[in-house]
Amino acid sequence: MTGQDERVLLRMAARDPATAFTRALALLEDGGGILALRVAGLAAKELGRLDEGLAFLQRALELASGSDPYAAAQVRMNLVGLLTASGDVTGALAHARRAETVLHGPDADRLAANKAGALARAGRLEEAHEVAVQALPRLRAGQDPAALNGLLTNLGLARVFRGDYDGAEEALAEAVAVGESAGLRHQTAMAKGNLAFTVSRRGDVPRALRLFAEAEQGLTGERLAQCRFDQAETLIMAGLPGEARPVLTAALDAATANGYRCDTADGYLLLAHAELADGNAEEATVAAERARTTFTEQQRTGWALLAEHVLLKARWAAGERTAVLLRSATAAAERLEGGGWVDAADEARIVAARVALSLGRPAGHLLAPVRRTSGPASGRIAAWHAIALEHSSRDARKGAVAAVRAGLEVTEEHAEVLDALDLRARAAGLATELAELGLRLSGSARELLAVEERRRAIARPVRVRPPKDPGRAAALTALRALSVDRTADTARGGAPPAPGADPAAREARLTALEAKIRERTRRRPSGASPGRPAAAGAVAAALGDRALVELIAIGDELHAVTVAGGRTRRHRLGAGDGARRETGLLRFAARRLAEDGGPPAPPALAGAAERLDRLLLAPLRPVLGDRELVIAPTGVLHGLPWAALPSLAGRPFTVVPSAGAWLHARTRAPSGGHAVLVAGPDLQHADREIAALRRLHPGAVVLDGPDARAEPVRDALEGAAVAHIAAHGEFHQGNALFSRLRLADGPLMVHDLDELADPPHLIVLSACDIGRADEGDAVLGMAGALLALGTATVIASVLPVRDDATPAFMTAFHTALATGKTPSRALAATARAPATTGFLAMGAG
Repeated sequence: MTGQDERVLLRMAARDPATAFTRALALLEDGGGILALRVAGLAAKELGRLDEGLAFLQRALELASGSDPYAAAQVRMNLVGLLTASGDVTGALAHARRAETVLHGPDADRLAANKAGALARAGRLEEAHEVAVQALPRLRAGQDPAALNGLLTNLGLARVFRGDYDGAEEALAEAVAVGESAGLRHQTAMAKGNLAFTVSRRGDVPRALRLFAEAEQGLTGERLAQCRFDQAETLIMAGLPGEARPVLTAALDAATANGYRCDTADGYLLLAHAELADGNAEEATVAAERARTTFTEQQRTGWALLAEHVLLKARWAAGERTAVLLRSATAAAERLEGGGWVDAADEARIVAARVALSLGRPAGHLLAPVRRTSGPASGRIAAWHAIALEHSSRDARKGAVAAVRAGLEVTEEHAEVLDALDLRARAAGLATELAELGLRLSGSARELLAVEERRRAIARPVRVRPPKDPGRAAALTALRALSVDRTADTARGGAPPAPGADPAAREARLTALEAKIRERTRRRPSGASPGRPAAAGAVAAALGDRALVELIAIGDELHAVTVAGGRTRRHRLGAGDGARRETGLLRFAARRLAEDGGPPAPPALAGAAERLDRLLLAPLRPVLGDRELVIAPTGVLHGLPWAALPSLAGRPFTVVPSAGAWLHARTRAPSGGHAVLVAGPDLQHADREIAALRRLHPGAVVLDGPDARAEPVRDALEGAAVAHIAAHGEFHQGNALFSRLRLADGPLMVHDLDELADPPHLIVLSACDIGRADEGDAVLGMAGALLALGTATVIASVLPVRDDATPAFMTAFHTALATGKTPSRALAATARAPATTGFLAMGAG
């Protein structure tokens, strides 16, 4: 075999490991020696067979050691990468030291690439960076794209861990370009996965998820496990630790089974982060201790520092506020800084500062070195929060308010790159404590309203219009078809499933399709415009004779800001637990009434409604008078059937996510579009309801029976002036964007609606529960999504409804609309029974 043939075979191990492995085995059968063993070892690693690969290289080293010192050094060069993956970083670096005294030229540079990776995995970031930078010019000038790609990838990782995101992205983008031009599919995919990791650290979750999806297609073995670990970290940083956990667990199992002990230790560290983000401090401690033990066994002392860092955060999360924790966090910050872990050092300083403040000690010196303009958004938000607390502890209110404002600006910037509504809601959650501090610092009613509106606006884009995604559309269609099968089986009651049906397999497929839709939604580039916080002056000008009631939770206290008659006032309503408890009782009583029937006004329903009225509205009565109201609830009060409160009987009002959302909804001018009437299947009175409405809307587009299919209904909604859908509704608890209206071919889901370029001006959803929302003040659900898309007013119920009560109610409502009344006034003019209490006007009203 010629030297050129040898080089081709070695490069094939990176380009096409399966073919290279087969050829190497064939050479070994024909008496091949060191080269064939090297190729077999490198290819086996790429294929996820690490222990087998190590065995091949150990045999090669035995053959070369006694006869060919240079060949032995080449084998040691290859062993560096495999031993690092196995967790023996010390052994890997020992081989590197022995090989670098022998190798020269391109081989020395290839060794440098492997050594940089081993140093990074050891946590020796500065050394890794120095080795990579020294070798980079020579590899750029050489003819080994595989080695150049590997060096650039390791350089990028060293930089991202050091907090140099610009430098990391530059190196990794070059690694991707080198790999693509040389046809290095596996190495290109790994570089792309590491680029995704860097992008996620910068907060661009959609781009990171797109890059991860592209990378996964070209990965196997260790590289695939590493990519999934990085995806899990992205999910954790995006506020989705529950979704990260199964990804982590699967990757950990794969890494452990295939001998990738270095990745196994990394996985335990990430699992600790996931548990901590999910509020499980005890489980986080267990995982972090396991990671620290494993890192220590592998002599990866730099990474052991990161495990200690998680243990510090877990102690803080568990409620420890001691001088011991203060000393530990301060010392850990110095060690982390010395090890090059800049982000973790900042977080440790923030923990130290928070502990110091809780002990009544100064904290300014701890916070001075913390970066506030770079690093992950969560860290920068936490830094501004700690700075605000430090100013507040010195009664420096102006500085505290400025720090809160700066932290909320970071949160806004972070949220702006996100398209998916659930990701925006989680992004807003990063600033929960910070915003609450801002609320506590607010002196006047105007200041309180400004902070609350800013907080709510972060999670509420005013327009979501991303590019169309055929893959996502296909998944929605498949989900619809399976949902029809499940509904049919449910309708069969206790009867056996249909022939050939496998309910368990179908449920697994439904879960997988929902996951695919979420994943594809989250990776789309943002089509959202920023939410617009409402200023008190703009609200007062728009209200006219109306009044705003914005309810605000500050800790466990419930406050209200009212804007009425041009004046903004602040009101303390009392403890919030009473309102939450009574809302639960009222909803329970109303649900029982709707589902089981009962007296016209059951005592439990009336009692809870009266108590809530006294808690929420009675203290505001002198200010509100008999004005029409715009109500912006908070927390569980978004699900309150407000029409049940005695003060609101017969009174026009609209319920909104925020004052800013109301102002935006009012900007949607009425269109001269068409009317749409839809009757879903298996709803006893739907046909009667639609038939009555046809007389009021004689030119309406009517979709019923087999014509009431999801996509035709969605398409008919485009540009409609008014739309009315009578169908079975289902609110999807915990995953509100899969809330649905049941149509002839399956459900119309919230995810379907963001295809609308021009949603209906007014839409009436005559269905159970479809007005409910999730994620607190982000108000995720069908009504909230329609308002974010640009619908002016949604009429929907936050409770189950009685089918037999809705036709007459809806006919009366549309009749009032036809006289020129606004939706909120038409709803107020419509006589209600307890069975229709849940219907609310949402949005502009």
